[in-house]
Amino acid sequence: MSIIVNLDVMMAKRKVSLNELSERVDLTLSNLSILKTGKAKAIRFSTLEAICRALDCQPGDILEFVNDGKEQF
Repeated sequence: MSIIVNLDVMMAKRKVSLNELSERVDLTLSNLSILKTGKAKAIRFSTLEAICRALDCQPGDILEFVNDGKEQF
């Protein structure tokens, strides 16, 4: 199973640059870039909330679950 980060898609829809979003959510460009490229291993709810507020969207607009058939229990 995989979680896909669609932050870049949402930013494009809202016409918001990485620099602008970084300022709005008070997150470093480096950390925001890691999240945007899908390399992040986790995200705090407070960060997700700030991003959703800044982009006027829902968490499901940014994060997507894709079942790749590799179930691990």
